[in-house]
Amino acid sequence: MIRAHHRPLRLTAAVLALGLLGAACASSGGAKATKGQVEDSTTTTTIAKGPDTTAAVLRSKLNGLLQEHVYLASAVTGATIGGRADEFAAAAAALGGNSDALTANFTAIFDATVGKSFDALWKKHIEFFVAYAQTKSAQAISDLNQYTKDFGAFISAALPSLSADAVTGLVATHVQTLKAVIDAQAAGNEAEAFTAERAAAAHMATMASSLTGAIAKKNPDKIGGDPASKAADLVTTLNVVLREHVFLVSAATGAAVAGRTDEFTAAAAALDANSSAVTDAIASAYGPAAGTSFAPLWRKHIGFLVDYTNAVAAKQQAKADEAMGNLLQYTEDFGAFINSASPKLTKDSVAQLIKTHVLTLKDVIDAQAAKNFTKAYANERTAADHMAMIANGLSATIVAQFPTKF
Repeated sequence: MIRAHHRPLRLTAAVLALGLLGAACASSGGAKATKGQVEDSTTTTTIAKGPDTTAAVLRSKLNGLLQEHVYLASAVTGATIGGRADEFAAAAAALGGNSDALTANFTAIFDATVGKSFDALWKKHIEFFVAYAQTKSAQAISDLNQYTKDFGAFISAALPSLSADAVTGLVATHVQTLKAVIDAQAAGNEAEAFTAERAAAAHMATMASSLTGAIAKKNPDKIGGDPASKAADLVTTLNVVLREHVFLVSAATGAAVAGRTDEFTAAAAALDANSSAVTDAIASAYGPAAGTSFAPLWRKHIGFLVDYTNAVAAKQQAKADEAMGNLLQYTEDFGAFINSASPKLTKDSVAQLIKTHVLTLKDVIDAQAAKNFTKAYANERTAADHMAMIANGLSATIVAQFPTKF
């Protein structure tokens, strides 16, 4: 059994300019508190097709948690295949926290009985994945195949508008895509592993959308708004690409600090592909010209993060300080860019949010360099959660700015 610390999800709200921010934050609170906060969030729903409706927030939140599941599961299997026991234990603990967050949401949406059943079932398939990574056994594959049917029956019982076969098919694809990650990791093909990892994470968007639609259909009194609106698409897309940025940066810096060159190269290539996805999301909102200006600006801060990582790994404090200085200047440049695109977002408010992004990733890198893997993975989840705040606030501003698009 994978033993992990418990860190349930708490649904919180913060305000950035015009936007309501629904962010997934770590908490030691129980399911009862989470349930109350989910219910309270329905009172903020004012625009049925807006990005801050309960339906849109739930969709982006489930996307984020299921995406995180893929990246943390891949970290777990990569560490166990690589024989890195300390990193495996830390990644498994973080993955356990992600599972607890999903359970807290299911408990809030349904009830404690459904949440308890979900928890046991969901964690079981993680154990099967780890068993496959460790043994590549036919039994592990058989267990995973049976799990897809068990999960399909469970979800269909809770959400009758989703057939057991439909859910089984979705989960079967999840199993196949994560198996592809593990197979590539075992073969030492890092480029293929990261490509498969991004594909596995992208598939979770389909699962999250299906679940959210069925949840909204069953609970229209609790889940207000349209989970399939264009605004919901926008907030979900921004959450996905910005959170993925954190997971891939962390993978790249972790490999760089440890001297795993092939893994760093593959992670950096995946990160570059993610940068293109972030650019596409910005261009879709603000236009092609904005995308053209955004792309080099965004990639610049990744270069500075790599500079900082290499300096820390080499214990070159002066170079680390220089890289951090460049990153702090970048926050000002990014604030100016967003302010020019959305004048109601002040340069200083955006710069402060990006500064937090920089500092949360610095915390990840520092912990990786210190070989404190437990802290590194906890910091990684915190950094990813912060990106949800940026995505939620930015999407609310964009929708208000361009109402004819949404």
